[in-house]
Amino acid sequence: MSEPERLDHFMARANAVYYATRDPFADFTTAPEIAQAFGEVLGAWAAVTWQLLGRPDPVVLAEAGPGRGTLMADALRAIARVAPEFHAALRLHLIETSPRLRAVQAERLAGAIWHDSLETLPDAPLLLLANEFLDALPIRQFVRRGAGWTERFVGPDGFCELPADPPGRDAADGEMVEVCEPALDIASALGARFAARPGAALFLDYGPEHSAPGDSLQALSEGRMVDALVPPGTADLTAHVDFAAIAAAARAKGAAAHGPIPQGIFLARLGLFQRTDRLARDQPPARALALIEAARRLAEPDRMGRLFKALALCHPGCPIPPGFEQ
Repeated sequence: MSEPERLDHFMARANAVYYATRDPFADFTTAPEIAQAFGEVLGAWAAVTWQLLGRPDPVVLAEAGPGRGTLMADALRAIARVAPEFHAALRLHLIETSPRLRAVQAERLAGAIWHDSLETLPDAPLLLLANEFLDALPIRQFVRRGAGWTERFVGPDGFCELPADPPGRDAADGEMVEVCEPALDIASALGARFAARPGAALFLDYGPEHSAPGDSLQALSEGRMVDALVPPGTADLTAHVDFAAIAAAARAKGAAAHGPIPQGIFLARLGLFQRTDRLARDQPPARALALIEAARRLAEPDRMGRLFKALALCHPGCPIPPGFEQ
């Protein structure tokens, strides 16, 4: 009989196989694939934030989890149009572990340099974009059992629980606490980096504004929800992002954190609807309506606008980045 496997190890193994062997966009659609204006307004965000950071030249423009390269292609097109000096100063780097996705990205993003992790990015001022990246990082799940704790493992017959040390957060008896150690490591690394040199990171992902107990692990395969313990590599495993914990980890290393705020509010402040209206003007009626509908899908509260959040980490001397003004 095989030994139980810790949940985060199972999730990391399953997602590594999934992204290396399948087209994830057959199972789900991300914001850049929904609306061209999404990537364009994020490009404008990066350009303005670059100016707020003192216009460093050169500057690394990086994306974590770039998918098909759609977001960055749209962002670069907008940057070239509205901020040519930033476009000339930037050096494009992509954090992507899937060889198959790297090949797709290379067709759209000439001159990019790829990395397996944040650690190998050049030691230079950095602007990092990450859309639906954190949710796929592996989580651990702890359950309060009386005066002690257990941790969730994957056994040969499904989930099981083994005794564990406290996770660092309290909960009532029977409640579950989730911890995403890779996300906290990334936040800590960015916090230390931004405390020492100019930089900013923008994360857009889904989860509550304040962390709460509960099981948020989910699996998606062929466009529908499935059991999380399907054979590894046949489904995309994700979990809610703990934005408060990520912000706290970055602040603990000396960086500033802004947000999280609802994605809909953030995108509206960046001009998503104005940009969509301009794109729609010269289109046939059906295409114009589709563009407007796509923007509404990203921003309306009862769709992606409230569940998805925006969080920025940046150098402590940087003014408040665009979209996060109170």
